Amino acid sequence: MIVLQGFPPNRTTTNPYLVMLAETLRAQPDVEVQNFTWKTALTGTFDVYHVHWPENLGSGSSPLKSLARQLLTLAFLARLKAKRIPIVRTVHNLERPSGLGRLQHRILDTFENQTAVRIRLNRHTPCPPGSAVRLIPHGHYIDWFSRFPAPQTVPGRIAFTGLVRRYKGVESLITAFRALRGPGLSLHVAGNPSSESISGEIRRLCGDDQRIHLSLAFQSEEDFAREIREAQLVVLPYKLMHNSGGTLAALSLQRPVLIPDNEINRELAREVGPGWVHLFSGELTAEDLQRAVDAVEQNPPAQAPDLSSRGWEHTGRAHVRAYEQALHRIGASIPGVSA
Repeated sequence: MIVLQGFPPNRTTTNPYLVMLAETLRAQPDVEVQNFTWKTALTGTFDVYHVHWPENLGSGSSPLKSLARQLLTLAFLARLKAKRIPIVRTVHNLERPSGLGRLQHRILDTFENQTAVRIRLNRHTPCPPGSAVRLIPHGHYIDWFSRFPAPQTVPGRIAFTGLVRRYKGVESLITAFRALRGPGLSLHVAGNPSSESISGEIRRLCGDDQRIHLSLAFQSEEDFAREIREAQLVVLPYKLMHNSGGTLAALSLQRPVLIPDNEINRELAREVGPGWVHLFSGELTAEDLQRAVDAVEQNPPAQAPDLSSRGWEHTGRAHVRAYEQALHRIGASIPGVSA
């Protein structure tokens, strides 16, 4: 079975989740993984196409390049339909990105119509009625980060790491932290802002508070891991959190998290065990931060978080079954896989 993954060959900025998925699939018997290139998509040989963020295919660095890629995407979708190659899609987000044009929406509609199997990372992700759905939880990052040194935790340090985007609520974290007056507290914000306006607003909110350290730039994997490991508490104050690789990264590095209170995160708290997941409701406040800091200091977790159900060996096998189901739904044989 040849699977075309919807992301290009690895770069330094490639999401580790995608890298680990490709690696674990390559370790499966009778499975060959190809990374996405336009040449492979339009002329190559493969049995299944697996896409994660289909909107990325139609996005370019200029309006002209975006249009060219959107036309290529339509040609690719037409080829998939003509050759009866099924699409398997991992549904990461609840909604489409804002600001898409009419042609981009048409492309995403076509993806929806041609998708044979949807993979959701938690059971609360909505999917169209009657669609074929597989639940495959997001894998952990334990092995991924094990190659980096483990620094000592800095008492009182709170951290946010990852891409700095408007919906992630970094502004509310800074505002809440500045209202804290406890001794020995510090805040590290590390990650690349999505715009100059967000960067400027964050710097303005920090003011002259010497307890706050900003590193508003791309973080290497080692830098990312170090920021998390040095923190006593990782705070991800997203305005909407559905699937969070950042939360799993922090837990994989054995650092407690403070994240929004919703059904998904309450289930995660039960899954990993007491003391690891702390929750807040509504807008993050200084009281939420203080409560979580006190809990981590006074009642730290007694054992490592339980991420046993998120091992990549299981994840790889589950993806292969999803690909087999997609081939079965279009009536195709399953190459290299015995019945």
